[in-house]
Amino acid sequence: METVAPAVDLVLGASACCLACVFTNPLEVVKTRLQLQGELQAPGTYPRHYRGFVASVAAVAREDGLCGLQKGLAAGLLYQGLMNGVRFYCYSLACQAGVTQQPGGTVVAGAVAGALGAFVGSPAYLSILGAMETIWRQQGLAGLWRGVGGAVPRVMVGSAAQLATFASSKAWVQEQQWLPEDSWLVALAGGMISSVAVVAVMTPFDVVSTRLYNQPVDGAGRGRLYRGLADCLVKTWRLEGPLALYKGLGPAYLRLGPHTILSMLFWDELRKLAGRSKHQGT
Repeated sequence: METVAPAVDLVLGASACCLACVFTNPLEVVKTRLQLQGELQAPGTYPRHYRGFVASVAAVAREDGLCGLQKGLAAGLLYQGLMNGVRFYCYSLACQAGVTQQPGGTVVAGAVAGALGAFVGSPAYLSILGAMETIWRQQGLAGLWRGVGGAVPRVMVGSAAQLATFASSKAWVQEQQWLPEDSWLVALAGGMISSVAVVAVMTPFDVVSTRLYNQPVDGAGRGRLYRGLADCLVKTWRLEGPLALYKGLGPAYLRLGPHTILSMLFWDELRKLAGRSKHQGT
């Protein structure tokens, strides 16, 4: 993998993930609606407006028009750029310091970078939900980090799985010599393998994070439904069953999977271009 300066990785990582977001935002819209459907209600006791991916896409398009499938795109780009810029910058610093060369170092570096990115990007995530202005007015600056307790673990595990499995799966694909070593198809294959791991570990945290951010709050800014990450996990498991933590799994993969594949592919290719430009300039 090409070596670039952390500041350059900040720009490249943010750009790659924003490009991926343009393609995957409609899937994020559908996934969020599925995850909020039937919140804290026993299965079978509530009407299901969204049933499966295709039917859910049709329902959103019918209710909000085709433009409804790109709801929150501007806010999504802000969140992806901010969160992933910080994430890839921190990961690049860890690579530069040799952390990723140690056993388990890629996992640790990915997790720490993800946690920092999620914390910095938390206010931008609220803008995706259309809540930033209201929260700022009612709860002040501290309210912009409401739900960060669910976002940080979610992005931590997702980032660790994504960066670690992408690096190892890309190296494995290169070892098999199925594809030309410098081909973009190597990064594509690595991203496809990585996407499965990301969705498997991230979906339960994604469900919890979505609910923590969307729950109503009292006058003091405390959530009315959940006290935090653990409380949300327990209540969801107890009232809706363990499978509720994988609500929207199909759309979750159809969104997170392509987003991981495209993000890793774009990031890898942009790093190659940056490396070539650097070599040509010397």
